[in-house]
Amino acid sequence: MMSKKTDDRPGTPTIALNKRARFDYFIEDRFEAGLVLQGWEVKSLRASKAQITESYVMIKNAEAWLLGAHFAPLNTASTHIHPDPTRTRKLLLNRAELHRLIGAVERKGYTLVPLALYWKKGRAKLEIGLAKGKKAHDKRASEKDRDWKRQKDRLLRHT
Repeated sequence: MMSKKTDDRPGTPTIALNKRARFDYFIEDRFEAGLVLQGWEVKSLRASKAQITESYVMIKNAEAWLLGAHFAPLNTASTHIHPDPTRTRKLLLNRAELHRLIGAVERKGYTLVPLALYWKKGRAKLEIGLAKGKKAHDKRASEKDRDWKRQKDRLLRHT
């Protein structure tokens, strides 16, 4: 019996990463959310023309919204549509996940940060991190650890 492939397109399923989020925040938990997109946005994602580095997630009226993400419209987009590259996009989460996120953000002082945008079974998904902000000394310590790990790897590679 043949096994079912998850993605039959060549290449990597990752569209965009937010590397800055891991530097600025302690990521405590991760959630996967779907996105409500328009047709031109899907075409833009297929061409990897998305950026989530300056975006954030906000909860309003018991719904999650992605703000500040930039999906660059393609030149071949339809002439009767006027695309807005930074429009607010709704995130699709189940009720239990939403209630957990609302509790963490409102009561415990966490923030929601988009970590990665990727394809899963032909659908665009956004990985959200439940995070706490880092202080300046935490950032210096994580940078120091990262540099030490890089230096250690170089030393081990040369011996």
